[in-house]
Amino acid sequence: MIVDQLILDKKASKKKFSEDKKSERPIRSVAKAVSWRVIGTLDTLLISYILTGEVAIAASIASIDFVTKMFLYFVHERVWNKIGWGK
Repeated sequence: MIVDQLILDKKASKKKFSEDKKSERPIRSVAKAVSWRVIGTLDTLLISYILTGEVAIAASIASIDFVTKMFLYFVHERVWNKIGWGK
């Protein structure tokens, strides 16, 4: 049963994006990555400040965290978008 769904999903995934209504556009993944990173970075900033007591160090950590994790989230979303399982 699951194997059948995976095979059927794989055949359906060969459609062009314009024909595939289940797929997300890359710009949506970018918007989701940015909004999630803002929340995550505020969390990192707060935790870093609590642990270090230094605003400059906390801001440095949060800045690096923002850029690297936004990129990783975008790649993660695009990979998962190609997987038909659970759609």
